Amino acid sequence: MRSQPQKTTQPTCAAAQDSIDFGPSLTLRGVRMRFERNEEIFGESEAAEYVYRVVSGAVRTMRFSSDGRRQILGFHLPGDVFGWELGDTHTLSAEAVSAADVIMVRRSLVEKASAQDLQAAHAVLALISQSLNTARDHAVVLGRKGAGERVAAFLLQLADRFVSRTELDLPMSRADIADYLGLTIETVSRAFSEMERQCAIALPSSRHVVVRNHAALEDLQVAA
Repeated sequence: MRSQPQKTTQPTCAAAQDSIDFGPSLTLRGVRMRFERNEEIFGESEAAEYVYRVVSGAVRTMRFSSDGRRQILGFHLPGDVFGWELGDTHTLSAEAVSAADVIMVRRSLVEKASAQDLQAAHAVLALISQSLNTARDHAVVLGRKGAGERVAAFLLQLADRFVSRTELDLPMSRADIADYLGLTIETVSRAFSEMERQCAIALPSSRHVVVRNHAALEDLQVAA
């Protein structure tokens, strides 16, 4: 397992004050923290004291197997809230994919607001349900048979999260995508090259993807 960068997740007096909007009836104050590329935000089995919202950049949540292999469970982009836990400790780790600004709100404040206000509780429940739906969609992608199907489904899901559904600046590397889809880096690269050959996408650079034909990607994700 690769070593983790030193963490600075505990807010200090220098941290900027900010807030997370959990919905129309719940906005809570927190602190805004800067995490550099590959810096750990929280680790598996650590106390789950905060809920987080991405302001800029991207975050990956993941876990490591006993032999050090990494499995990425989710990518969180600006506006996404992550770090929800049922228990008192984190079941996953979180790292900044690229330099990221993250707002941290104490979990105790979220729980107190939810207990005191029904609308606030509904807002939190809606966000947790959204997280569960994202996890379900990931499971559906992993259930696809072919590597090309998985990569195509990943790109389509990611395109739905960008303002422009055709111009995608990927914050994650091929290695990140491979660990998210349960594939090798070489297999992911071949799948991208094949989609480019079929004119489903264009690759001006390794991180910039232009979706040229959504229908072709949709056909690829359901290919036998």
